[in-house]
This record gives sequence, C-alpha cells and structure tokens, in this order.
Amino acid sequence: MHILIISQYFWPENFRINELSLSLKKKGHQVTVLTGQPNYPEGNFLKGYGFFKKNRENYDGVNIIRVPIIPRGRGSAFRLIINYLSFVLSAGILGPAFCHDKYDVIFVYEPSPVTIGISAIVMKKIKRVPIMFWVQDLWPETLSAVGVIRSKTILKIVGWMVRFIYSQCDRILIQSKSFRSSVEKYTSKPESIFYFPNSAEELYQPLNLKADVSEGELMPSDFRVMFAGNIGAAQGFVTILDAASLLKEHKKIHWVILGDGRIRPWVEDEIKKRGLEETFHLLGKHPIETMPRFFSFADALLVTLKKDPIFSLTIPAKLQSYLACGRPVIAALDGAGAEVVEESKSGLVCPPDDSNKLAKAVLEMYSMPEENRKRMGKDGRKYFETFFEGKMLINKLETWMKEVAETREK
Repeated sequence: MHILIISQYFWPENFRINELSLSLKKKGHQVTVLTGQPNYPEGNFLKGYGFFKKNRENYDGVNIIRVPIIPRGRGSAFRLIINYLSFVLSAGILGPAFCHDKYDVIFVYEPSPVTIGISAIVMKKIKRVPIMFWVQDLWPETLSAVGVIRSKTILKIVGWMVRFIYSQCDRILIQSKSFRSSVEKYTSKPESIFYFPNSAEELYQPLNLKADVSEGELMPSDFRVMFAGNIGAAQGFVTILDAASLLKEHKKIHWVILGDGRIRPWVEDEIKKRGLEETFHLLGKHPIETMPRFFSFADALLVTLKKDPIFSLTIPAKLQSYLACGRPVIAALDGAGAEVVEESKSGLVCPPDDSNKLAKAVLEMYSMPEENRKRMGKDGRKYFETFFEGKMLINKLETWMKEVAETREK
C-alpha cells in the first residue's frame, strides 16, 4: 500500500508517529508524510528549517512533504490558534498539489489539534482515499481542560466541527478505551471506532549502565524521581513542586526533570522562591535516543496530569515508555492511566492535584526495599509486552488499513 500520513508534527520533532511511520515502511509499504515545518516545543523553527526550507526530506525511507506554517511561539492561546489554522490552510491548499501520488489510505495523527482532520478531508475528496483518524486528544474537552478556551459558545462550535470531521472518517482509532463514550457523542457510526493504544519506540528497553556514562554524570546522587516530557499546564507542575517542597528536608530525594515547555520559566522561578535548588533539577531537553539511558538511573519514573474529567480518560503516552524500560512508576493520575499502573503492578498511584499524597507515595517508594522496586519494574515490562508491544500493534493497524483500502476499491 501507499500510505499518506497527515500530522502537524513529525521528525525531528519527537512524537510517536515517527516510529509508527518507520514500522509501516519496514513492513514493505510506501509511506509519505504531509507535515509542517518543525517548531515544537521551542516555538521557533528548528535550525535549518523555515517557511519554505527543506520542503521535501527523507527519513529512513519515509518521504516527507512539508508545508509552511506559522510557529507556535511561546504557546499563548492566540499563537496556538494561529499555528493550528496555518497548518490547516497550508496543508489543505498546498497538500493536494504537493502530494501528487496515488494513495490507498490516509492516516491522521491527532495529538491536537483536531483541525488537522479538515486537511485530511480535503485530501480525501480530491484523491478519493479513505481516512483513518487516530484520536490522541479529545476535542472540544481538552480545550476547556487546559484553559485555552472557556467560552461555551466557542466550545459548542468546536463540537460541531468535531462532528463534521468524524463523519468523514472511515475509521476512528482511540488511544484509550475510555475515549469511546466521548467520541461516540460526535459520530453516528460507533461501529467505526477501534481501540489502538500508543506503544513505545523499540529503543525503550531496560538498561543497566555504569555511573560514568554521560547521562549518569548529570545525575544527582541518592534517590531519583524522574519526570520526562512536556513542562506544560496539563502536567500538574504545581503539585510536583508542592510535593518537592514538602520533602525539602529529605536531601537524599531528588526530583529530576527531563524536557522543556512553555511554563519552564515559571518552574525555574518557583525553584528559587521555594529554595529547592539542592533537590529539584531541570536537565533540559535531550534526544529521544538518550531517554532509556536516563531512565536507567531513575529509582522511580513520575507521570502526572492535572485533575480533570477529560484527563482521567487519557493514558499519557510517556507511560508506555516508562513501562517498556522496566522501572517503577509513581503516577499522580486517576482513571485510565491509573488503572494501567494498578493492573500492571508497576508502581504506586495517588490522586492528581494532591501534593500531600504525592509526597507520601515518593516517601513510600524511597523507603521500600530495592527488590520490591525491581519487581515493580519487571511487572511493568511484562505488561507492556502483553498489551502495548509495537510489532503486535502495527500488525493490527496494517490489517485495518488493508480492510479500509479494500472497502474503497469495492
């Protein structure tokens, strides 16, 4: 098959769609990706890229077609809206001209915004190709949850748009089983909804490295609670900082943050205000290839989300990476994500937005015998292999794509 992937984000930006595209390529399919100029999460174009630079690239055999977009800047609501709309317009207008091949299926990756579906619909109408739409974030719910839009009127309009987009999709894939009821509200075809969870790149494996490697030299000594990912509004950093403040006198407990995001300057200010310089460490953004190496030095891997009904339906994508690396997890979550940690017996769970219970969970993990933490890590890896292993999921996706393509041919 010739598969057209439409994603606002793609390599060298770090998203799951990168590995998925390579996996489909390895299965013998021709894969083309229609995407924007990379600017996430920094907010500015990555070095070497610009409005009309590197419009065509090759990523290990995957063809990349880039359209110009307005970068997201510092992530204000206005700039995000402009960023989203610029991709919709650019991909919708230029996409059909740039993507001149024949395709068997369009696969849409939607970690936000859902507006990307409009570009896919334009391609569908012109190319007469079916759409598979992979829902990572629920709209319009996510917009209200993170405070980007509060107007009920605007949210209602977004809901109409979501209904239109879903109506044009031949199959809708959901990354969490809990998404089903929310998606069903916006489609008249519940039979078109399929559960397709995130996996983790093959590089995420349990490692046992010596302390003298480069990643180990960046580590504080003693007990390390490690968070990897976006430093943003949804990740509950107020709770993380409050818990760190409660444990401030436990000098052997260190909070290690890998990543970047639009509220990092605020986090840096809070570290100084709270006097957490000795125990709270921002190590910045590092290449995805180094993540398993960093994780190997974690005594516990931390995943958090703000308390909100919409987030309780979500399985944070980093959770699969954590489980794959065989390290114990501390999860300040409820709902679907918490259920995964509990079912896998991979760590400790506490409610979101509760700094006291997060601090208690960290102390509990710190105090337990090392063999107990190792057992949690092994149980998490076993659970990953059973439910989230990449090759198994790609085989399933490939089967669905062939079914959709054959339906179109008939």
